[in-house]
Amino acid sequence: MKWKNHGEEDVYKNDWFKVKLADVELPDGRHLSHFVIRQRPVALTAALNENKEVLLLWRHRFITDTWGWELPAGVVEDDETIEQAAAREMLEETGWRAGPLQKLITMEPANGLSDSLHHVYWADGAEYVGYPEDDFESGRREWVALSRVHDLISKGDVRSANAIAALLLLHDKLIASQK
Repeated sequence: MKWKNHGEEDVYKNDWFKVKLADVELPDGRHLSHFVIRQRPVALTAALNENKEVLLLWRHRFITDTWGWELPAGVVEDDETIEQAAAREMLEETGWRAGPLQKLITMEPANGLSDSLHHVYWADGAEYVGYPEDDFESGRREWVALSRVHDLISKGDVRSANAIAALLLLHDKLIASQK
């Protein structure tokens, strides 16, 4: 049962996203207007150190008025690869330079509303370079034991879908590699 998109018109746009109104035909032939958010790709990094800790940001999100642990993340600029964006965002937001990056997962956190692709990399280690350039992005930055991931998620201390998926996958990868 495929929905058909017969076209979209701009409602609003800026450098980060576009809001469009799509003319959608349902499988039974009915039409509806559906809002769509077209977004630039996002890159994230989950850095893991030799103590099996992951580098997280404790930050406030004003939209939901909530605090939570997140991974360093941001939009991919036009002049960079997704991997370069993941490394840049980690350095800018944490002051740590990512070790070798490996692709972990690509996801669509809200594919009923947006086409935003979130590309998560994991870094094998990191080197402290200095105080983060974008220190305003978080209240603090900490290495958190990966073994605490399930508890943090259960308590609601990790709220973003991309961080939850990445941390659970990284945790499971680590457990599987120890068997």
